[in-house]
Amino acid sequence: MKSIVTRPVWRDGASGADDLAEEIAVALEYNGISHAVMLASPADLEDFAVGFSLSEGIVARPRDIFDIASVESELGITLRLEIASEDFVRLKAHRRSLAGRTGCGLCGAESLSQVMRELKPLAAVEAFPSAALYEGMRRLPEKQLLQKVTGAAHAACRVDREGRISHVREDIGRHNALDKTLGAMAREGVGVADCALIITSRASFEMVQKAAALRVGVLAAVSAPTAAAVRLAERLGVTLIGFLRQKACVVYSKGSPVAESVE
Repeated sequence: MKSIVTRPVWRDGASGADDLAEEIAVALEYNGISHAVMLASPADLEDFAVGFSLSEGIVARPRDIFDIASVESELGITLRLEIASEDFVRLKAHRRSLAGRTGCGLCGAESLSQVMRELKPLAAVEAFPSAALYEGMRRLPEKQLLQKVTGAAHAACRVDREGRISHVREDIGRHNALDKTLGAMAREGVGVADCALIITSRASFEMVQKAAALRVGVLAAVSAPTAAAVRLAERLGVTLIGFLRQKACVVYSKGSPVAESVE
C-alpha cells in the first residue's frame, strides 16, 4: 500500500492535483489476540511493530518476537506477531485495549498504573555534544521525503556524536514515527549508548517513556515538551531538549548533561 495518494483539487477555481499522505488503520495482534488499532502511514510497518512492542513493554527483547506477518484488507492492515509465551502471559495479565489516534498515544488505557509504567532510571553517561544535535537537525529535513511531498508527516531519527543521522522514519503520527525509528534500531541491533533521538514534534510524556524504555538517554524535540514529560525525564535520568534548531535549543532536564553550545 502506498504512503502517498494523488487526488484532484481545485485552486482558485482551476482544477489540478495534490499529493496526500495516506492514513490507514493498523491493527496489532499478539499470538492471535487483538491488542491495539492505530492510525498510521503504511510504510515501515515491521519497524513499527517491533518498536511499539518494545516501547510499550509488551516484549522485553527484540528476539522475543518470533514472527511478524502483515495481512492487508479493505479495512486496513493487520500485523500478526508471534511472541514469547512469557511475554504473552504478561500481556494478558496487564491487558490494555487501545483505540489509537494520530495525536494521542494513551487512548484506551484502562488504569493509571498502565500509563505510569515502572521503568528503571538510566545510568549516567558522558555528556552528549549539542553541536551534534544541531548538525543532526540541519540534516534531517532533506531526509523527510513524505513531509516534503505532502506536508503532513512527523519524523524521528537517531543521531550520533558526530551529528550523523540514521534510521529516519516518518508517519502521520508522532508516536508512530518514534516507534518506527526505535524498531528499526532494535531490528539492526544498533547500540543506544552513544546516540540521541530527534523528533519533529512536541515531546510528550509518552515520547519520553518510549525513549527511556529502550534506554536512550537524550530526546530532542523541535517543539516544546509538556510539564509531565519534563517530570518523567527528571525521574528517569533522560536529557530532554525542546525547541531544537540548527544553533539553539532549550534543555529542560539534564539526565546526562548536554555539552555547552559550540558557536
